[in-house]
Amino acid sequence: MKIEQIYTGCLAQGAYYIESEGEVAIIDPLREIQPYIDKAASENANIKYVFETHFHADFVSGHIDLAKKTGATIVYGPGAETTYEIHSAKDNEEFKIGNITIKALHTPGHTLESTTYLLIDEKGKNHAIFSGDTLFLGDVGRPDLAIKSDLTKEDLAGML
Repeated sequence: MKIEQIYTGCLAQGAYYIESEGEVAIIDPLREIQPYIDKAASENANIKYVFETHFHADFVSGHIDLAKKTGATIVYGPGAETTYEIHSAKDNEEFKIGNITIKALHTPGHTLESTTYLLIDEKGKNHAIFSGDTLFLGDVGRPDLAIKSDLTKEDLAGML
């Protein structure tokens, strides 16, 4: 299993490249998708999923182009409504990437479709969590941005 953070400082945005047994998942990709394609090709791997933690208002995601060029499935959390093809994950739905699993955990608050992804390793142990803007160091993503929601930070913490 390989996990690589691709961090863009000017946007304070972290994308993730996760690979296992020749299959790849990308979480929250940037607009420029060629680095993901090149990395997968250099590892002789195929991009299977593009996971989005939520709709991003602070940067442009490359998820649509990445899916078109690789055949990957775009995954959002429950309630996501788009004008393009996606898989809307159910809470606790699991996705296999090689011999690891990524589990979708619906964590509405920052946005109503916000989803955290739990990576379960080859031994079945919780290994990493990718929360997008749901959690920050010492804080939570702004739940006041979730229109029609009265969720508090305590509500969000109780979901994880």
